[in-house]
Amino acid sequence: MKNIIIKKGLIITSTKSYVADILIEGTKIVKISENIVKKNAEIIDAKGKYIFPGAIDPHVHFNLTTPAGTTADDFITGSNAALHGGTTSVVDFVTPQKGEKLTDALIKRKKEAIGAKTNVFFHVSPIEWTDTTAQEMRECVDKFGVKSFKIYMAYKRGIGLNDDILMNVLETAKELNVLVTVHCENDEIINHLRQKFISEGKTEPKYHPLSRPAIAEAEAINRIITLAEIVNTPLYIVHVSTKLGIEAIEQAQKRGVKVFAETCPQYLLLDDSVYNQEFNEAAKFVLSPPIRKKIDQIALWQAIQKGVIQTIGTDHCSFNLKGQKDLGINDFTKIANGAGGVEHRMELLYTYGFTQNKISINKMVEITASNPAKIFGLKNKGEIKEGYDADIVIWNPDIRNKISYKTQQQNCDNNIFENFITIGKSEIVILGGQKVR
Repeated sequence: MKNIIIKKGLIITSTKSYVADILIEGTKIVKISENIVKKNAEIIDAKGKYIFPGAIDPHVHFNLTTPAGTTADDFITGSNAALHGGTTSVVDFVTPQKGEKLTDALIKRKKEAIGAKTNVFFHVSPIEWTDTTAQEMRECVDKFGVKSFKIYMAYKRGIGLNDDILMNVLETAKELNVLVTVHCENDEIINHLRQKFISEGKTEPKYHPLSRPAIAEAEAINRIITLAEIVNTPLYIVHVSTKLGIEAIEQAQKRGVKVFAETCPQYLLLDDSVYNQEFNEAAKFVLSPPIRKKIDQIALWQAIQKGVIQTIGTDHCSFNLKGQKDLGINDFTKIANGAGGVEHRMELLYTYGFTQNKISINKMVEITASNPAKIFGLKNKGEIKEGYDADIVIWNPDIRNKISYKTQQQNCDNNIFENFITIGKSEIVILGGQKVR
């Protein structure tokens, strides 16, 4: 493996920005200082470029089987898209079948991820509670190094859990000293409204957000925080999309509850007017939670600035319009539920966050790399630091791009950020000390 010296780039960490050289030997960053000299090292001139730690997406769904078929991106295409966007690590999910051991499902999922072009980690989802679930969770932690479990408050007809089981998972996670991540939506509200709209002949995509109102998210967030307070264990709320949800999280944080929050670019940059289009356009935006109102966007940006939200994931879950989204042309509840995003997260945050003064460049690194690494215990990742893994992105601030499904790496026939103009792009990506892009 060739040694690499990155010369004169502007190194961006979560706390500071400075110009220095970086020496990579093997898989590690071994030295950061001025004017590093090393015989036979490959020199990368990064003057005028930013040096970011490889970004971490804590929320992706690659190769996920659903009633509408398997997602358009498998681990190879999804991770390739991630790399092109400057993301070097992803955290995906293990969702067992009913009756399947968590450890068996994890082993199977790891095999599916062979060939991925990024680092891949996993959250594991208990979808029921049996006499052996607690022991299976322990084995996931002790034998496989799992740091987090994912629970769903929605989708109770398949993978969602009732409150008594949620408590069991929280208590076991506390014993194991691991984190519980939660999809927060009130399942009963959603199912009632979905059935009501369909029975009234209201079948278009615009009824998707109306069937999953902001209060359904906020109620579930309040409820899981209450349960976690009783158990006294930390929580991580995924894809927070509403002002009401943020208010509940902030109140909990102020009274000392350890609750982390994640949001996604779609909730920061899109609003629910996207559903007021013809089917093939509106169906692209059927994802859960749905796209919200501009008032929610504003609240989410403010929450990032204040540190109420700690991470930005994508909930990347890509489906094709043809053959997947269009299954719901006569019934919005049958539209394949999800969208891509892993490829363009960094460009969108740089363009519409940093260059528009909504976040600093250091905050961008904090929410896309440093915080995910700390929260999920991804050792030696998330910072440009001596002794850390050489997962590094050299970012060119001068590259301009127009997002299009026709030119993207993501393996689907649509993009919810179609025609967005972006400034800045990952130019060189180093993963584990090797140039991979």
